[in-house]
This record gives sequence, structure tokens and C-alpha cells, in this order.
Amino acid sequence: MRLALLTSLVCLAIGAFAQSSSADAYVASESPIAKSGLLSNIGPDGSKASGAKAGIVVASPSKQNPNYFYTWTRDSALVFKAIIDQFTSGADDSLRTLIDDYTVAQGILQQVDNPSGSVSSGGLGEPKFNVDETAFTGAWGRPQRDGPALRATAIISYANWLLDNKNSTYVTQTLWPIIKLDLDYVQGNWNQSTFDLWEEVNSSSFFTTAVQHRALREGAAFADRIGQSSVVNGYTTQADNLLCFLQSYWNPAGGYITANTGGGRSGKDSNTVLTSIHTFDPAAGCDSATFQPCSDKALANLKVYVDAFRSIYNVNSGIASDAAVATGRYPEDSYQGGNPWYLTTIANAEQLYDALIVWDKLGGLNVTDTSLAFFQQFSSGVKAGSYDAESDTYKTLTSAIKDFADGFLTVNAKFTPSNGGLAEQYSRSDGTPTSAVDLTWSYAAALTAFAARDGKTFPSWGAAGLTVPSSCSTGGSGSGGGSGGSADTVPVTFNVDATTVFGENIFLTGSVDALQNWSPDSALALSSANYPIWSITVNLPADTAVEYKYIRKNNGQVTWESDPNNSIKTPAAGTDSKLTENDTWR
Repeated sequence: MRLALLTSLVCLAIGAFAQSSSADAYVASESPIAKSGLLSNIGPDGSKASGAKAGIVVASPSKQNPNYFYTWTRDSALVFKAIIDQFTSGADDSLRTLIDDYTVAQGILQQVDNPSGSVSSGGLGEPKFNVDETAFTGAWGRPQRDGPALRATAIISYANWLLDNKNSTYVTQTLWPIIKLDLDYVQGNWNQSTFDLWEEVNSSSFFTTAVQHRALREGAAFADRIGQSSVVNGYTTQADNLLCFLQSYWNPAGGYITANTGGGRSGKDSNTVLTSIHTFDPAAGCDSATFQPCSDKALANLKVYVDAFRSIYNVNSGIASDAAVATGRYPEDSYQGGNPWYLTTIANAEQLYDALIVWDKLGGLNVTDTSLAFFQQFSSGVKAGSYDAESDTYKTLTSAIKDFADGFLTVNAKFTPSNGGLAEQYSRSDGTPTSAVDLTWSYAAALTAFAARDGKTFPSWGAAGLTVPSSCSTGGSGSGGGSGGSADTVPVTFNVDATTVFGENIFLTGSVDALQNWSPDSALALSSANYPIWSITVNLPADTAVEYKYIRKNNGQVTWESDPNNSIKTPAAGTDSKLTENDTWR
């Protein structure tokens, strides 16, 4: 028996060593190629970005099937966040001019009138532009409200470095106006529907909500740092509301995060894993409210998401049920054949590397009932509990998880061509690279995963120690709820008892501006934190007769509750003025 156990352990150690060696080799060979590939797609000096203005990120040099020769606000921000992190950490001091070019270019794009509107009427939600900084006017999934948040995050990280290095004038005169436009847009529009990061589903999206929360949280701290205190309360109020709304994406029955409130799919989506790594805060520990990489919910979600791809791709055939596999956007995907993506596969590894960093810092890990199935992949007998870093269980689990993470790198390595070029996807049948070539986001994703594997972290954005509000408001500043009330408004809490089916959500609209003037498209989303009671708190005009109705939205279908309209009379303004309405769906 002892001999059999010893033989098993030796085999596991040999397997782990081989996995680690393969990952080491891939990191060594791919790192310089990914860096070069990324830079080749930026600005007039980029060898594959001919015609692009300075600081403009070309998504891919591909111009047909598909045509990605455009610049996306989201992709550009994610790419430049990686570049800025390299620069501010001292990894590459040569990148500053490129970063300055990016900030200038983004300031120009903010002012370009486009199909989503002008800078003051919704244009900041425009997802993509031509590479010469002119508007793209074709049909598209718009608006996409993650871009302004991600751009603010990227530029704030650079601005904080500049402040640390005594360059406050450039920050306050050049960067702050750009940052503030984006933060104000997030503050006023976060509660409105948006296309998700895959540009397909128009609803509320976990990735968008989470990056908006991050942007407002670090935006408030940054504004306070540079003396712009007048905006801090508004940003913080809406950050609290976003954090509250973020909890509603968790699906306790399925043990995973539902990516979108609409779309009619399972909700299992790389959107959720990408959220975890792009809102990683090394100071926040394993906080579950912000779905940190090592939180029980994020780990449970990772298992459910990865397992959804084990049996649907031929390239995953024959792989053990506890080993890494190729993953795509979501299992129902059919775009370009519905294949694995390089960036989604390597994102799994990055989440796990981030988790390992935090466990090492904390000196232990916790296994909860929520995360138990994730950990039992690596040690079937593990129980819920706390395990310090000196325990055999901790060492067994973290060693196996490191090997699991490295496995995602070796999967990508297997399907990376000999020249190291990273396309958008590789075939689900045989692993041949397909779709857009030299995808800039693929290269950035490789670089950030490699950095996480090396134990690198970047400054906190303020996720530590946050408390989810006991009551949620989904009223942004554009709908009367942005500054916590004023002399002529009063907070009104609407509670409605409504049983829903999976994927269905409850919204509120009514007869005043704060309730979106009977518009089902911009109706306010209610929180299901106390399901089947759905709730929202909105600041309404004081001493005013207001009519309202609840509506259901499910996969694009809108259902109004029956007549007559509900009606209330708000109280007069005063220090203690407030009102709570308890309704039942009819």
C-alpha cells in the first residue's frame, strides 16, 4: 500500500514538473513575441498599424473575415493598462512616449461625434472608431459602457505614477479632464442597459458592472488626492450602488456567476473570469463581494465555466477531468465556428496565479462549502476549513493548483504556431489558428498572465474592507440618484414581490425624469438581493404625485404589469423625509 502511494506521488510530481517545464518554455519563448506583436499594432510606428494615428491601438491587422482594423475603447484600455503597468513598475522605461500618445488620442476620441451621440449626450459609450480617429458610422452593438470605465482605470494608474514623480501639472491640466468625463459618464449611466464585452447581448453585464465599480472607487480616491473633492461623494455613492448590484449576478443554485441579465444563454461565460483578473486587488484578500480571484465564488465559478468546455471541443478529447482544457467565450458560442480563444484560455491561468499570490501573502487558504468542489478536483478528501501554509493540505492544494494553472499555458502553447503569432481563436476541431490574426488583446492577455505567474502585482484600487450596502439603489446621477438627494428630492424605496424565471429581471419606470418617463428601454433595474423581493431606492421630486409600473425583461421580451398604474405622493422635503412602497407584481 505504501509503495503504491509512493509511486502515485512520484508520478504526480513528475507530471507537475513536466507541466511546469512546458509552461516555463512557453513563457520564455512567447514573452518577447507577445510584446513585439502588441507594439506592432499601435500607432504610426507599429509595423502592422499603417494609417493609425499616434497612440491608437489597432485591434488586429485583419481587414477581412473578420475586419478588425478599427480601434475599440475597451480593447485599447486593457492593452494600455498592461503597458502602463510595465512602465510604472519599472519593467520597461521606454514606454512613456507611447502612453502619452494614448492619453492624447483618447482625449481626441472623446470629443468625436458618433452614432452614440456627442461627448455630452452619450457619445462616450461608442465602442469603436476608425484608426484615423474618425467616427465609425456603420451598424453595431452600441452603446458599450465598459470602455469609459476601463479607460479611466488605465489613465488613473498612469496619473498616480506621475503624481508620485512630482508631475502634478500635467495630471491636473491634461489627464484629469479626460478621466472626469469618463467617470461622470459611468456615474450617470451605469444603471442603463449596455452591450456586453462580446458585443452581442444588450442588458446588464457582470464585467461592465464590476469595472464600473472599480473605476468609480479608484476615481473617488484619485479625485480626493488632487483636490477635486466636489465629485467624491457622487462617485462613492454610485460605487456603493454598483457593489450592491454586483451581488445579484451570483447564481447560488448553479454555483457560478451569471454573465448577463439577458441573452437567453446559460450565463457561463469568460466574461466572469476576465472580470476577476481585471478587478484583482492584491490588498483585498479573498473578498467575495468584489469576486476576487481567490474568493470562494470566483473559484466555484471558474470550475463551472471550465467544465462547460470539456466535452464540446474535439481538441479537449481525452483530457482528464481535473486537467486544464481549451476554453472559449461561452459554450453556446457560434461566432467564427465557436472556438477556443487564446485570451479566454490563458485568463483561467491568470486568475489562479493571482489566487496563489494572495494565499502566499495571507499564509493560508480557506475552503468553504461554496468552493469545496473546486478544491476537491485536486484533493478529493479535502473538507471545508482553513489550512495554514505549513499544512500538508495547503501544500498539496497549492502545488496542484499551480500545475493546473500552468496547464492552461501549455494548452495555448500546443496551438501557438512556430512564429509565436496569436490570433483571436484556434479551431475547436484541430487547433489551427483562426479568425483575426495577431489580435492585440491576445498578446496583452499573454503578457499579463506571464506577469501574474511571476508573482507581479500592481497598486490597490480600493477593494479592501468594502461593505455591501444593506439596501441598494440603482438610480445613477442621470436619474436623480447621483448625489444622495438634494433639497427638492426625497429617497423612495420600491419593493415588489415578484417570482421570476432564470434570466428574467424586474425593472421600474414611471411618470417623472427620475423614473425614466415611462421608457422601457431605460427603465431602472431592481436588485434581487432579497429575492423574491426586488428593490430599488430612487431620489424623486419632493411633494409630487408620481405614477409608476414594474416591468419584466427576459431575453429581449418586455412584459408590463397590469393596469392601473401604481401611484404615490412623495413627502415634502426634510431631513427625515423618505418613503417605502411595498408592492406585489400583478
